Amino acid sequence: MTPACIDDFRLLAKARLPLFLFDYIDGGSYSESTMRSNVEDLQRLKLRQKVMTDVSHIDLSTTLLGRPASLPVALAPVGLAGMYARRGEVQAARAAEAAGVPFILSASACCGMEEVAAGVTQPFAFQLYMIRDREFMKDMLARAKAIGVETLVLTVDLIVHSARYRDVRSSLTGKQGLGARIKRFAQIATHPHWALDVGLFGGPHTLGNFAPVMPEGAGLDQFTAWVARNFDPSITWKDMDWIRQHWDGPIVIKGVMDPADAVAACDVGASAIVVSNHGGRQLDGAPSSIAALPGVVEAVAGRADVLMDGGIRSGVDVLRALGLGAKGVLLGRAWAYALGAKGGAGVAQMLELLRHEMAVAMALTGQTDVKKLSPDMLLP
Repeated sequence: MTPACIDDFRLLAKARLPLFLFDYIDGGSYSESTMRSNVEDLQRLKLRQKVMTDVSHIDLSTTLLGRPASLPVALAPVGLAGMYARRGEVQAARAAEAAGVPFILSASACCGMEEVAAGVTQPFAFQLYMIRDREFMKDMLARAKAIGVETLVLTVDLIVHSARYRDVRSSLTGKQGLGARIKRFAQIATHPHWALDVGLFGGPHTLGNFAPVMPEGAGLDQFTAWVARNFDPSITWKDMDWIRQHWDGPIVIKGVMDPADAVAACDVGASAIVVSNHGGRQLDGAPSSIAALPGVVEAVAGRADVLMDGGIRSGVDVLRALGLGAKGVLLGRAWAYALGAKGGAGVAQMLELLRHEMAVAMALTGQTDVKKLSPDMLLP
């Protein structure tokens, strides 16, 4: 199948990846109601069709995360992406750079930050969780600075790990005995193309950024247990003082859904806020990101850039989010599906599809500049 949209990349990824990896990308927490709402609430927003407007020149460019962007999108931090394609984070970072959009490397990446930096020519942003071991965090921030990272993206909604039923059923998480390993091996054996590309030639299959502090190993078997022991649920806004002692660049706060939290993020000096419910992978029953967006935009009142992630499946969705006040969006599953389907070439193709879809939607709504979109482009 030649993919014509993001949903097609999803189907291709499902066919190519072992079940435990596809479900890790595709699934949400508990009943997955918030994950579904992210998509459904976006698609309920109707665009106002406008005609007889000069749309011969459409400008899709903007500035995101402190750098020029050819589209108002960035690739969100996605954990374990190096398991979807051979050295997947490097492939995705290269595709983002070629397309002129920002890339945010997950702390939970398979490829360590130094490996990704060696594969591109422009700085990328780095995503971080609060870890109990502050000395390790200090070292990680120093490593990021040394390779030229300019912007830190602090994810604040993974203080505890939510239950994701699909991951338990596929044996990615839960008890990791012989039975779980046999189940995963059987899934791998029925996906020979992935087994050759990633399983055989795509190693090491470890978490490159965390490996120095995982003495028992940094593979899949150890990751969830290590997260439970080391992610810090005691984090408060006061901990931003500690981060500021060791990081002098811009800080983006990702995982904000409440207007009061958005104001607090501005008060501690966040340069940008990402309205996000972690793709419906944490608090099931929370509102969709697009539903929370207008309240956060109003509360921030221009003090920081407001970005959004969750549910973006087309260029039309990007316009919907910008119409409600987002300066840009982060793509998570969209690029993970594309990477799992066709590697870095898939990510590049997905971004070009989005570019075309956005340009068409801009023309048919009488818009010429993504930096000037307003709620007027949406029907009440």
